[in-house]
Amino acid sequence: MTPVDPAAAAVTAPVIESQDHRDLRAAVSALGARYGREYFAAVARDGRQTDELWTEAAKLGYLGVNLPTEYGGGGCGITELSIVLEELGAAGCPLLMMVVSPAICGTVIARFGTTEQKQQWLPGLADGSRKMAFGITEPDAGSNSHRITTTARRDPATGDWLLTGRKVFVSGVDIADATLIVGRTEDARTGRLKACLFIVPRDTPGFARNRIDMELSAPEKQFELVLDDVRLPADALVGGGPSHAGGGEDAGLLQLFAGLNPERIMTAAFALGMGRYALAKAVDYARTRTVWKEPIGAHQAIAHPLAQVHIEIELARLMTQKAAHLYDAGDDMAAGEAANMAKYAAAEAAAHAVDQAVHTLGGNGLTREYGLASMITASRVARIAPVSREMILNFVSHQSLGLPKSY
Repeated sequence: MTPVDPAAAAVTAPVIESQDHRDLRAAVSALGARYGREYFAAVARDGRQTDELWTEAAKLGYLGVNLPTEYGGGGCGITELSIVLEELGAAGCPLLMMVVSPAICGTVIARFGTTEQKQQWLPGLADGSRKMAFGITEPDAGSNSHRITTTARRDPATGDWLLTGRKVFVSGVDIADATLIVGRTEDARTGRLKACLFIVPRDTPGFARNRIDMELSAPEKQFELVLDDVRLPADALVGGGPSHAGGGEDAGLLQLFAGLNPERIMTAAFALGMGRYALAKAVDYARTRTVWKEPIGAHQAIAHPLAQVHIEIELARLMTQKAAHLYDAGDDMAAGEAANMAKYAAAEAAAHAVDQAVHTLGGNGLTREYGLASMITASRVARIAPVSREMILNFVSHQSLGLPKSY
C-alpha cells in the first residue's frame, strides 16, 4: 500500500475505490475465507481466542496498516484499516481487537505519544505481537465523558501518578499487554478536572479485572476494571506532559477525541461486515430454497426486503468511506460528524440485515448449522457501543443542525 500524505489527501471520499483498495479488499477477503464463520464460532464456543487469524493477518501487514512505517506499520490510514475489518467481518470472522488496539490506542500513541512511548508500543501493535485495550466507560458516566470520575493525582515525593476509579465493558483486557485508561487530573491553575490518558500495564499492582457475564458469543470478553491507587511512573501519561509535543495533561481531550473518531469508523466497518455476511447467507438461501415451483427468492416478499438491506449497507459504506477519508486527511471536525453518522447508519443496516436474514431462513435461521442466530445479539452491539444511537442523534441535532441541548 502507498503511504497516505494527509496534506495531499482529498477532503471528501472518492465514490469509486482505488485499485489499491480493491486489491486490499480482495486479499483480506481471501484470508477471511480460509477461516470463516465456523472457525470463529468454534473459537468462541471453546473459550479460545482467534490467535491463528490474528497472527496471519499481522504477518501479512494488515493489523498495522494504519501505523507509521518507521515503527513497522503500513503508513496508510483508518481507511485501509477499516477495509481490513469490514472484509474479515464479511467472511464471518471479525477481529474486535482491531477496533481497540491499532485503531484507538495505536492512533493515539502515534499522534500524541512521546518518542519513548512510540518506540515501546507501536512496533508491537503493528506486527500484532502486542495488544492494548481501551478503558473509558464508567458505571455512572455512561456516554458522558465529562462525568468520568477515575482520577489521577501526583505523589509529591516520587512524581508518580496514583490512579483510582472504575471502568466497565472494557474488551480484551485479559489478552492485552496494557490498557489505555481515560482518567482526569486536577488543573493546578483552576482546580477543575481535565481528561488525561494513561498506559496501564496488565499486571500493575492495584489494577484488578472482573469478567462481565455477557449473553454474547464472542472470543473477546468484557471486563469491569477496578483501579485502587494504581501507581504509575510519570511517563505513563500519554504525551508526557506540557513540554512534549503530545501535550500530556494539557491535551487530554484532543487525544481522547482523536481516538474516538477511529473507534466509530471501525465500529461502522465491523457492522458493515456483519451485515454483508448475514445478507450473503440470506441471498444464497433464497436462491436455492424451493417451496413451490420457484426458489423463494423469486417472490417479491422475500426479494424486496433483501434488496432494501443491500441498499442500506451500501449507503452506510459510502458514509464510512467518507468518514475515514476525512479523518486521514486531518479534518478532525468534519470527521467527527461523519464518523458518528457512519456508525449510526452501519449499525442500523447491520441490525436490519441480520433480522431479515433470520426471517428469510425461517426456522433454519435459528439453528446453529446456519450460524445466524448468535448474530441477533451481536448485531445489537453496534447500536449500543461505543456510543448509543440516541447520543449520536443528540450530536447531529446539536452540532450539525444547531438545535439547543436538552441537557
